Amino acid sequence: MLMLWTAVSEVAPVPSAAGRTWSSGAFVAYFLTVFVVRQLVSSWAAWEINFEVRQGTLSMRLLRPLHPVVSYLVQNLAYMPMRLLVTMPVVVVLLFSSGAAYLPTDPRLWVLFAFSLLGGWMVSFFANITIGALSMFMESSVKIMDVWLAAFFVFSGYLFPIDLFPPWLKTASDWLPFRSIIGLPVELATGAVDVSQALPLMARQFGWAFGFMALAFWLWHRGIQRYQAFGG
Repeated sequence: MLMLWTAVSEVAPVPSAAGRTWSSGAFVAYFLTVFVVRQLVSSWAAWEINFEVRQGTLSMRLLRPLHPVVSYLVQNLAYMPMRLLVTMPVVVVLLFSSGAAYLPTDPRLWVLFAFSLLGGWMVSFFANITIGALSMFMESSVKIMDVWLAAFFVFSGYLFPIDLFPPWLKTASDWLPFRSIIGLPVELATGAVDVSQALPLMARQFGWAFGFMALAFWLWHRGIQRYQAFGG
């Protein structure tokens, strides 16, 4: 996508419905930041839960004193140092490329960026737990995860900036959880939104995060009762 959009912008800058003009440097900054954010907020708990439910190995996790959801959380966070190591070369490229000019100079945006990374990770992780817990009510919830990912690729800003959406679709994406995972942190890191615009978006982001957290624990509690009732 970086190659595609930079090629398009080299012919002519790409205008957005919001009035912003995207140059090749803007696309470089955007997609390199997308790569970094994607590494830091990714979760794969849904696939793990589906596998462990099918194989019956979830029973061993239930015998441990640590709550399984907390166990998945710690397991996901344990990969962060390796992911940071992978992303550091990209950060260096970003800083020394033409994309560096698009990084914000307002320190408040960097503070909000750090919190938005946490919020994005929470949305991603607890959405995974929610979908994974559904595997205890059906044969497999992987297909539901596939639908989630399809919507995520379109509405998160992963494949193209949300700023390029038509106004009505951009407004709709503001209220969906997907932008909270990728789009919002990237927009903060590239200065695409200011503090006044970021605060309501972050309120929605953490609303989704805590909403998915509550739903995940509720589904997990109900699902485990059903799982154990069938001799899991």
